Amino acid sequence: MLQALTAGVLFLSSLASPASSPASPAKATPPPSDKMTIALVGLNGSGCAPGTASVLTAQDNTAFTVLYSEYTAQAGKGAAPDEFRRNCQIALNVQVPSGYTYAIAKTDYRGYLNLAPGAWALQQANYYFQGYSQTARARHNFNSGNNGDWQTTDLVGLESYSWAPCGEKRYLNINTELRVGTGSSNGQTLNLITMDSTDTAIGTIYHLAWKRC
Repeated sequence: MLQALTAGVLFLSSLASPASSPASPAKATPPPSDKMTIALVGLNGSGCAPGTASVLTAQDNTAFTVLYSEYTAQAGKGAAPDEFRRNCQIALNVQVPSGYTYAIAKTDYRGYLNLAPGAWALQQANYYFQGYSQTARARHNFNSGNNGDWQTTDLVGLESYSWAPCGEKRYLNINTELRVGTGSSNGQTLNLITMDSTDTAIGTIYHLAWKRC
């Protein structure tokens, strides 16, 4: 089980709401009973070569998970000069039941890191719907001593939800980045940070926010 080494929660207050989206209600709607589907239609970046990322959708329409198998940034002994930074942009074709739309409400990122004394690492991410403005970039910093499994959470307030435009085909783009540096360490140790999965969730119950169009 992953340990939560970072308790930071960053509120994304500058999410752009598409003009064609319905007005935000006072609260989200329960997930639809008909199944949503998600297809991975685009994969680009140094952290996600073809075949190294996949998407799983929850049976109850409350979440989807992006899994990475070779997403690692490293610096120090044995690392190539360009391996200190890795990034990945994923394009998802999200098909939702008729009459509904969805928003990302909360995102959990997980992975593993190993840092020598004086070294550092960071993880940052954002998402946006095709054709609309990107969300604010959420960044989490790790210092030496934070070794082992890590987890970070980015939470969006209900009033700042960016809803998928109703009745339009707009890919959901997810951008993530990992960086690691030797810092004040002697550089004789291999420092690394990996990304294992990306889960989206609303509160402690729902993984996606839903409402009717």
